[in-house]
Amino acid sequence: MGPVPGVSRTGDAARVVDAAFWRGRRVLLTGHTGFKGAWLALWLQSLGARVTGLSLGAPTKPCLYELARVGEEMDDIQGDVRSPEALAGAVAGAQPEIVIHMAAQALVRRSFVEPRETYETNVMGTVNVLDAVRLNGDVRVLVNVTSDKCYENREWVWGYREDEPMGGHDPYSNSKGCAELVTDAFRRSFFFDSDSTRVGSARAGNVIGGGDWGEDRLVPDIMRAALAGETLRVRNPNSIRPWQHVLNPLAGYLVLAQALWQSQEYATGWNFGPADEDARAVGWIVQRMSTLWPGGLRFIHDEGPHPHEAGYLKLDSSRARARLGWRPLWGLSRGLDAVVDWYRRLREDGDMRAVTLEQIEDFELAAPPS
Repeated sequence: MGPVPGVSRTGDAARVVDAAFWRGRRVLLTGHTGFKGAWLALWLQSLGARVTGLSLGAPTKPCLYELARVGEEMDDIQGDVRSPEALAGAVAGAQPEIVIHMAAQALVRRSFVEPRETYETNVMGTVNVLDAVRLNGDVRVLVNVTSDKCYENREWVWGYREDEPMGGHDPYSNSKGCAELVTDAFRRSFFFDSDSTRVGSARAGNVIGGGDWGEDRLVPDIMRAALAGETLRVRNPNSIRPWQHVLNPLAGYLVLAQALWQSQEYATGWNFGPADEDARAVGWIVQRMSTLWPGGLRFIHDEGPHPHEAGYLKLDSSRARARLGWRPLWGLSRGLDAVVDWYRRLREDGDMRAVTLEQIEDFELAAPPS
């Protein structure tokens, strides 16, 4: 099967997301106050979608959701995905055509401190979303966002493909593998025919972008140190990750939703990762961002001890490239430029809603990397 209809291209520029498809579309987005959720909520608003968000509130202070005033043009529901009643009420009230589930406990190191909360949020939260959709027959598409860390990590040099075994050493990674198994079970048991909700899952990780203040995450740690003029302590400088700007996988989630709307054949798991050359070591990212940040950055190696984290991790996104027509529009260098520019303009008291929307527009008009 070739690329899905709805991916429009004009000249050498690529618009991987079809604005006409999203205009007026009713979307329920869980986790809309988080870093990735806030970027996606603002993008959906710019496309003309009617967005309802469900979240417990801003996860950090400061946060992108507040700085970019994401809640100005959407319905905001305070609710916990661990509550079946909250999910049922949100689905009944919003009457969404599309549900994108992004609410999660998203931090590896935090999962060692709070394993029960991690499993309750990432596994039972997913169960509650799927069950609320099962009980409401009007949802046409559900995209469940998990993580690249859902796979059993074998520390090998190849990118993980969608049919690799689920697993994970730490509670976070393991919970995301469980969420994928739950999604597959619901799909096989309740969402298997053409008249039922089309359910896909999206796997991406190590996203970077402006407005991220996540705890114990590399780029937020770098930018906190840069803004405060402090010395950065770098953990695991040799660990390699598939770094990509947040807009790359978000575009994948939207294109996947468009594909699922067209056909049940897309109801499976999908990787959205960067090109192989953008899987870089932590130390390389630190050096590059130090070069980009005005005045540079001071950093030292933090030798730990630290909880276990995978040392090598890459994704194979061949399926999404071949069948969805998706590919990352911003390479790592362009993504890092955008990150540094976002925080520089924050330091200069810029209008961060306008800055974020400007970067979304630049991304939409980007030519594909050669």
